[in-house]
Amino acid sequence: MKKWVWLLLVMAPLLSFAQDSSFGNWINYFGTKKLSDRFNFHHEIQYRNYNAVGDLEQLLLRTGVGYNLTEGNNNLLLGYGFIHSQNYVPGELEKNEVDEHRIFQQFITTQKINRVNVQHRYRFEQRFIEGDFKLRYRYFLSLNVPLNNSELLAKTIYLSAYNEIFLNDRNGVFDRNRLYGGLGYKFSDAIRLELAYMNQFLRGKSRDQLNINTFVSF
Repeated sequence: MKKWVWLLLVMAPLLSFAQDSSFGNWINYFGTKKLSDRFNFHHEIQYRNYNAVGDLEQLLLRTGVGYNLTEGNNNLLLGYGFIHSQNYVPGELEKNEVDEHRIFQQFITTQKINRVNVQHRYRFEQRFIEGDFKLRYRYFLSLNVPLNNSELLAKTIYLSAYNEIFLNDRNGVFDRNRLYGGLGYKFSDAIRLELAYMNQFLRGKSRDQLNINTFVSF
């Protein structure tokens, strides 16, 4: 069991480099620092590419302070994000660079159904995009299912899946939907890694990404 887990972790970067420009690659870090029994500090870096690596689509930096309403499973968070995007001009090889500042509020609640760990996240965003102001609402539902243990403990292999829908305040309301599925390994109470496929469906088009996600809590 250990051998193929380590093979997966070693092959993850190689798989990302094997993709062409029609298959993007997102390399993400998510960190949580416990400040007290009630307060926590969240921070993340997302490096998104149009292809394997080197053709930047978006760099996202996000941080926030959370407050636990109850012990362990209900968290309110106020956060800020900076997003630098490089969008291709339709039909051309040139890019437009766009910067966004984002304020957001979110509520996360978790529950356990037999072996399945369930998380609901509700997020409201206020987006400042170079003179334009937009609002967006997001609902995220995720499932983590341990495979070689009954609980999501250290040295556990697990299945990870989520769906997230985005709604905005502009015409059409629907913004996008993300469907994600993959395999994770929890090294310790503090660190876990996921390798997954994600489909992002926007109005009239969709894109596929390989996601390499690292989660650290300390």
